[in-house]
Amino acid sequence: MSSKKTGRKDNFKGRRGRTKGEKVISRSQRAGLQFPVGRLGRYLREGKYGGDRQGASSAVYMAAVLEYLAAEILELAGNAARDNKKARIIPRHLQLAIRNDEELNKLLSHVVIAYGGVIPNIHKVLLPKTAKGDDKDKKKTKSSSRRSSTKASQEF
Repeated sequence: MSSKKTGRKDNFKGRRGRTKGEKVISRSQRAGLQFPVGRLGRYLREGKYGGDRQGASSAVYMAAVLEYLAAEILELAGNAARDNKKARIIPRHLQLAIRNDEELNKLLSHVVIAYGGVIPNIHKVLLPKTAKGDDKDKKKTKSSSRRSSTKASQEF
């Protein structure tokens, strides 16, 4: 095979690109992910994250982590929506999902979700006291213990 312009042989060794019948397989498809590996790799290269000194798998790893977090939050928010008998996830469901999960709450503790509201909580001090029958039983046990301690002190 000779080149028409130079008259010399094209003797390329190594990568020649893909052949005509080959399909393009993205890195997201190779990794089995939904998140865009190529785009995240570009963001890592263009951002102030080390420039050219990025590993080939760093974008894949980052895409996998972000996809896992998104799936986890959406699953919990879907459960919250179903509990509220709704078909759509709204910011309130996201708030309930994140704040009721210990690890996600710790990760997103400084995040404010617009229109998320607050987690329903009533402090124990503000709750009404127990029924009167329960209070009488408690008083009897306290007074009987006092009497026994006074009797013991009188014996000595």
